[in-house]
Amino acid sequence: MDDKVSDLYLARGVRRIETESSNLVSSSKYLNSPRLRDWCATQMLRRNGRDRPLPSDNVYLVGALARIRDETYIEALFEAERKKNAAVDRWLSERFMSTFVLEDLRDLPADSIGRRLYDFVVDNNAQLDIVPRAAPTNHFDFYTRRHLQTHDFEHILTGGLFDSIGETVPYWMNLSNMFKHLSPDLAGELNVKYVFGAVRLISRAILHYPQAWPAMLECILQGIKVGMASEPIWMLKYEEVLHLTADEARKALGIGEAYDVKTKDANDIFTEVLRGVDPLA
Repeated sequence: MDDKVSDLYLARGVRRIETESSNLVSSSKYLNSPRLRDWCATQMLRRNGRDRPLPSDNVYLVGALARIRDETYIEALFEAERKKNAAVDRWLSERFMSTFVLEDLRDLPADSIGRRLYDFVVDNNAQLDIVPRAAPTNHFDFYTRRHLQTHDFEHILTGGLFDSIGETVPYWMNLSNMFKHLSPDLAGELNVKYVFGAVRLISRAILHYPQAWPAMLECILQGIKVGMASEPIWMLKYEEVLHLTADEARKALGIGEAYDVKTKDANDIFTEVLRGVDPLA
């Protein structure tokens, strides 16, 4: 550290640590990951562009995190949670997974959450299943696969529209809801992906699209309020309320404080849609 900097009040206590390593060495496994360092530098600082659609951010993030994740530790946290949290124990014992296919949603009422999901998938040439369906191999694998199944319903029921700005709502819902219903260590492990995903959107909005920030801030506040006012959202069975409207489903499932945040105009700015960038995220 520069001697002039080390004399500053806020820099007191900073010290050099000697090492024989020729590579970066840190007490943080996240900082020690070259892939994650590259992901952070790129995704926190870049603009949005057609050459790198926003959904691809998560593909590279998941790959980087998989290399450093300690699943044995996470499994132990799940088992410890089961002993003191009856709801989690029942959820893990059942390991409920969806079996419906897209066509099962087509004839549901037009304003139902099931039909809203059907219309989104069809209109955007998307897929109902983000990853192929398969039997979970452990608790974390079950959590991951089930959460991928319920993510789109989180959008609908927390009020975050299917766009990049709207993605902020379920991010912050998870970052608050899990800490309300789970032990901090387990909630922290399950939110690693979400905190990276959420912060990348914040930094890009402030750095490059400040006009979109007010709408994103509304989404952040909405996500936190919904998370703190709701039942454990990741464990809910949306399959039982596919025929209900969003408001009816929220009431039936115990999801509070939610409304549809209007983000289209801000999202057009954030995704540079006027410059021809694909807005889907």
